[in-house]
Amino acid sequence: METKPLALIIEDDVDQNLVFTTALEQAGYQTESIMNGRTAQKRLTEVVPKMIILDLHIPEVAGGILLGQIRNDQRLAQARVILATADAALADELHAKADLILLKPISFSQLSLLAKRFI
Repeated sequence: METKPLALIIEDDVDQNLVFTTALEQAGYQTESIMNGRTAQKRLTEVVPKMIILDLHIPEVAGGILLGQIRNDQRLAQARVILATADAALADELHAKADLILLKPISFSQLSLLAKRFI
């Protein structure tokens, strides 16, 4: 049985999370949704995803802090990180640490096509 690559969606907006999850599943990923930074920190110690969709403004631990932790973890060195945010200024500050930045609103088809390229 073929296993699909894992994608973590770290996004607290329920509707946007659903769009990301559905688009990535359609692109061929196994997905896991996380709604806050603290849970994301814990889960990132347990799994090594192929892709991480990261909202910069999430509760408990900010996305920028999580991004730094991801990039400092050797286990996660190959994980592709896509920042999903409406905060263009913050995204610009963090662009060197991300593989891709998508400014919200992000369409289903846009994300699905991009995700397929990363598999």
